[in-house]
Amino acid sequence: MAAVTRSSYIFVSRLLSQHLCRRSFRLQNFRSSRTLQQITFRCSREPQVFSRRALHAASACCGPVVQFKLSDIGEGIMEVTVKEWYVKEGDKVSQFDSICEVQSDKASVTITSRYDGVIKKLYYDVDATALVGKPLVDIETESSSEVIQEEDVVETPAMAREEHTHQEIKGHKTQATPAVRRLAMENNIKLSEVVGTGKDGRILKEDILNFLAKQTGAILPPAPVQEIQTPPPSPPSTAAPVGRPVSTSTVAKAPPPRATPVFTGKDVTEPVKGFHKAMVKTMTAALKIPHFGYCDEVDLSRLVALRTELKPIAESRGVKLSYMPFFIKAASLGLLHFPILNASVDEDCQNITYRASHNIGLAMDTSQGLLVPNVKNVQLLSVFEIAQELNRLQALGTAGQLSTAHLTGGTFTLSNIGSIGGTYAKPVILPPEVAIGALGKIQVLPRFGAGNQVVPAHIMKVSWSADHRVIDGATMCRFSNLWREYLENPASMVLDLK
Repeated sequence: MAAVTRSSYIFVSRLLSQHLCRRSFRLQNFRSSRTLQQITFRCSREPQVFSRRALHAASACCGPVVQFKLSDIGEGIMEVTVKEWYVKEGDKVSQFDSICEVQSDKASVTITSRYDGVIKKLYYDVDATALVGKPLVDIETESSSEVIQEEDVVETPAMAREEHTHQEIKGHKTQATPAVRRLAMENNIKLSEVVGTGKDGRILKEDILNFLAKQTGAILPPAPVQEIQTPPPSPPSTAAPVGRPVSTSTVAKAPPPRATPVFTGKDVTEPVKGFHKAMVKTMTAALKIPHFGYCDEVDLSRLVALRTELKPIAESRGVKLSYMPFFIKAASLGLLHFPILNASVDEDCQNITYRASHNIGLAMDTSQGLLVPNVKNVQLLSVFEIAQELNRLQALGTAGQLSTAHLTGGTFTLSNIGSIGGTYAKPVILPPEVAIGALGKIQVLPRFGAGNQVVPAHIMKVSWSADHRVIDGATMCRFSNLWREYLENPASMVLDLK
């Protein structure tokens, strides 16, 4: 039995707690044969008896509480919307465990933990706006884990782009072990570009190796990709109205299932955020551009025959070949002759920058909305290499893993509206670009051939929009003519390929 004052007891318990924290072991693991079964502290007239378990509860070593801050995810983004919390207060987390998913006006980001510990506080509700550099959660770290205190600074965009450990651009709770992350870093691979095949989208070592093999040109299994379908021959029993040609693709394809609309009888108001907020900014800026429109039609009969011949060869190499690689490559060859269409202008249209790289964007309809990833350096790629990249971008878009790097840096855009339907369109230019094209669906229509004989032809309509402040109508028309010649006679592209 030991009689001590209350102040002496507090001093001794604190000293013991600090000593145990430095030694990184818990009090319950401490055993001593000389320890008394009961210890009585006489702090007043009435004795108070504490067992060893009570002493452990009073002086158990708890690590510091760390404020986990939202780091800069680049592109000047200063705020994001919290879409989903994967943890709640009191949950135990480990390093690399997903904490929450946030969405900016450019991409979705899953934030993962840097520490082992317990969640003590969530600073935001779902759909709330979180600020870059401000705390997301408080984490009570474990005493045995090494804690590196964060400074009150925000990572630079360059740091955020190279960060593999704690932030991944994705739409799901994709995870990866430290060994997989280290393998990705050693090979300069961004995890945001890799599609995970493990449980819950976890990125496995095999995914990294397959991605690396694909980058080096190895043969891989084909990835799903949408394409423009060639209309099959119409069945004999199908009758069309006289004098009005009808696309046979509408006859062969069954209509997609439609969701039954639900009438609630209530008006709903919600804030514009995420990708829709980005669309508001982009389209508002596009309204300042005087658009010049130009439309034409292209006979793709020869291209259809060429693609039919090359499709099985591409599939044997693990790539699904659509018409888009030919459209994109033909556009790049045309841009070499008309570099003004691959330029960009500043906000006040005082300077024109002629882009050396042909980063051609493709408007893509995804579950997150309309996204426009771009194929980098098309002027250096073959048709087959463009098809490979389109397969990869389509797989990332389907998985919701398109990163900011995929969505920025475009210099020219093609919108494949024909994959959904329609012939002509009025595409809107994406600032700071100066031109965009919209591709309609391919239709089998009657045209006059040799000897003035009516023959079936695969016809596609194209609609161009150009910034009339820097591009005149004649330039847009000549570019369209050259682009059309490449597609109507695909063999001519061979002469200009490098």
